[in-house]
Formats: sequence, structure tokens, C-alpha cells
Amino acid sequence: MIPEALSPSLAQAVALLGYLASAVLAASAALQAARHQMDPFGATVLAFATALGGGTVRDLFLGRFPVFWIQDPVFVFVIIPVALIVFFVGMRMPSGAGQRHRLLMRLDAVGLALFTLIGVRIADQMDTGWIIAVIIGCVTGTVGGMIRDVLSNVTPSILKEDLYASISLAGGAIYLVLEPLLGGEVAVLISFVLMLTARLMTLQRHGG
Repeated sequence: MIPEALSPSLAQAVALLGYLASAVLAASAALQAARHQMDPFGATVLAFATALGGGTVRDLFLGRFPVFWIQDPVFVFVIIPVALIVFFVGMRMPSGAGQRHRLLMRLDAVGLALFTLIGVRIADQMDTGWIIAVIIGCVTGTVGGMIRDVLSNVTPSILKEDLYASISLAGGAIYLVLEPLLGGEVAVLISFVLMLTARLMTLQRHGG
């Protein structure tokens, strides 16, 4: 999953970010499943599609085989318990109050920022050029949420006027500008905070 050019410590950090991002998006999918009265199996399927979709498309675009979750099955063992636990918790949350939707959208914001940065880093390490790296980051960050919404018969956020893809593209570009100046870790932190803040502010403005 991790490009060989990365130092061992940085490679480990990127791997942990991948597990965290997958867990976050799996949780958002499980909440979506609870909102739509799916069963535990449906919630797990939706969680897999959401958590793995963006990275899978990224790897297919970049010709990275086997795709990341086949190469590293830890992703599977992270997603299953997260999906089931969050699903059953979500089923106990009151319906009609918007609590599950608000939590879902905030988890999605975290996942968008994390997966965008993972995608940008991987593409950049493969010397794709900055424009392609930014696009790959956006694909990695947004496709999982799109799959989740389509399978749930919900209009994907990327098709609404809420800057979903724009925040991802801008965050990826900011990372690429900051990385040679401040180093990878600082650039990741700053870009993550900026993307998450922008997304949460957008949700707040739209009442989400």
C-alpha cells in the first residue's frame, strides 16, 4: 500500500491514516444504513463499498495492483467491527431528529480530508505531476461517499452546491504547495485542518 520511497516511520503513519480514514467512512456508511432501516449485512456491504471505493478507483487509475485492501487485509478487519458497532448504535439513536444525519456528515468530512491527503501523497510519490495528484486525491476522497449515497438512493454531496469536491481539490493543492516547504507531516496536518474546517463550515451554513 505504501510507496517504498517513504521512510519507515512516515510509511507507518500513512498506513495508520488509511485505517483511520476507512474506519471513519465505514462508520458514516453504517449510520446511513441505520437511517434507511437496512439490516446488519446491508450495513456491512455499504461500509465496505464506502470505505474501500475511493482507494480502489485510485489504485485502478494508477495501475497499483493488487489494490490496497487486497494487499493489506487489515482494512477488512477494521471495517467489519466498526460497521456493525456503529450500525447497532445508530439504530438506537432517535429517528427524525437529524442526529444520525449530522453525525454522518461530520464523519464524512473527516473521511473526505483524510482520503484526499492519502490519495495526493500516493500519486505524488508516483511522480504523476501535481495536476494528476490533485485529481487523484479528489477521486480518493469523494468516490466512497458517492457510492454510499447512490446505493442509499440519496443525491451525492458532490452533485450539490456545498463545495464537496472543491474542498478536496483545494486541500490537495495546498498539501502539494506546503510539503516541500514544511515537510510531509506538517503539510498533512495543516491541509487536514483546513479541509475539515471548510467542510464543517459549509455544513453549518447549509444547516447540516
